Amino acid sequence: MDFANNPSFIRQGPSPAARLALCAALSVTLLISDSQFGLMEQVRQGLSVAFYPLQRAVNMPVTAARAVSDFFTTQASLQADNNALRNRHLAMAARLQRLETLEHDYETLRQLNHLKSARRDAGELAEVLYTGRDPFSYKIIIDKGEDAKLRPGQPVVDEQGLIGQVTRVQPLTAEVTLVVDKTLMIPVMLQRTGARAILYGYGGGVDVRYLPVHADVQSGDLFVTSGIDGLYPEGIPVARISRVDRNGDTAFIRLAAVPVAGVQRGRYVMVLDEKAHVPARPAEPPPPAPKAKKKSAEDEDN
Repeated sequence: MDFANNPSFIRQGPSPAARLALCAALSVTLLISDSQFGLMEQVRQGLSVAFYPLQRAVNMPVTAARAVSDFFTTQASLQADNNALRNRHLAMAARLQRLETLEHDYETLRQLNHLKSARRDAGELAEVLYTGRDPFSYKIIIDKGEDAKLRPGQPVVDEQGLIGQVTRVQPLTAEVTLVVDKTLMIPVMLQRTGARAILYGYGGGVDVRYLPVHADVQSGDLFVTSGIDGLYPEGIPVARISRVDRNGDTAFIRLAAVPVAGVQRGRYVMVLDEKAHVPARPAEPPPPAPKAKKKSAEDEDN
């Protein structure tokens, strides 16, 4: 190698051969020292500690880019997971609602079957199809009619009490007028005292009228069917008193009552048979014959 053109400061010092020999000897010494005594390990550790900030600074752009990428990836993954969980929550909520409805229907059917086995006058178990078309009347349509030998006048109950009365029968369906309808009146009896009264529907609710102002009536008392009309069997819960209004200026007490049965809720009802073995109502006495005034006048002339 020609070093004639090298700068003067390179040509200073030992000759290149001496430098090469010196470097080779130094390398061999370091290799032997590292293999035998592990001297370079401490040197490498010291250098790694010394150059660690520089390494972090060099890797910082890559680390920052990777962090930004991970952030957006995590956000997208979280958003997808959130959407999936929200959809799953909605599906589970709808399923839970269906299960609660089925559980309620099952419990209602179980109680109605128990009622059917306990009552001798239990008739047909029916399902409510829909409500009546007239918004000012309170009627429902059930899925039993002439095919189940239903007749107008049969009482309808649920597992808690009286619902209403069958008022119209068609081949496959029947119309039930609810106790809250303004056309329905039910003879009832105060369960605690036995006092009889008439319960009226006024369109959305019921009340009891024409009880004397001094009658023994308390809030929370239960009215049941009295059974004196030959239609409703006695002892069916109808309504519970919610408010008692005693006004000394009137001769009758004002009572507000709430139906105990699921009048405007529930899916299954039971149609009871008509009250049997009831003697026929006695015939009304004939009206008195009018006096023959003309005949009496002729008798006076004779």
